[in-house]
Amino acid sequence: MTKVLVLHSVSLVRSALAALLRSEGPFEVTSAGWRTAVRQAESLRPDVTVVDLDCPGTAAALGCGGDADHQVLASPSPVLVLASVSAPGTLHRAFRAEARGYVDKGGSPGRLVRAVRQLAAGEKFIDASLASAFMEADPAPLSNRELSVLARAAEGDSIAEIACTLHLAKGTVRNYMAAATRKTEARNLIDAIRISRRAGWV
Repeated sequence: MTKVLVLHSVSLVRSALAALLRSEGPFEVTSAGWRTAVRQAESLRPDVTVVDLDCPGTAAALGCGGDADHQVLASPSPVLVLASVSAPGTLHRAFRAEARGYVDKGGSPGRLVRAVRQLAAGEKFIDASLASAFMEADPAPLSNRELSVLARAAEGDSIAEIACTLHLAKGTVRNYMAAATRKTEARNLIDAIRISRRAGWV
């Protein structure tokens, strides 16, 4: 029995994905939101973890938020991401986080099932339809720390909250924000967040 962990912030979506997998093969499927993701990953020790790249919370899990969610994708469990060709930047981020499988969300349910099976068998899986999106993905001009700060700001955290979460001084957080705004050629921080989200960097 292949153990699968489905992570999504929307209960209805993760339940639907879990139901699909249970109906298509010998899968023991557990679904969870980001708040309990680390605990579920540690207790379940899944053979495959399925993550939606467009799901809120994924930025942190892919290492851009600097918080505990990153531990989910840093675990030994191979990660399968559900992606869209319209957001090549998120694919680049998932690749940096060493995800092993990439399924086009516009494809058939059978592709997801096949991908889960291949990852569980120790193989990789990349939807052919995502190949061009991989090639179009621009690397982020920001450092990992700048991305971490920007991702937390995008979630609505204050400077004090970001400083506490990332163990930085408030002045350092402001410096990273200023650098991110300059490097993205944005008018202000809000504009930098908009540009970075559109590119899929956060």
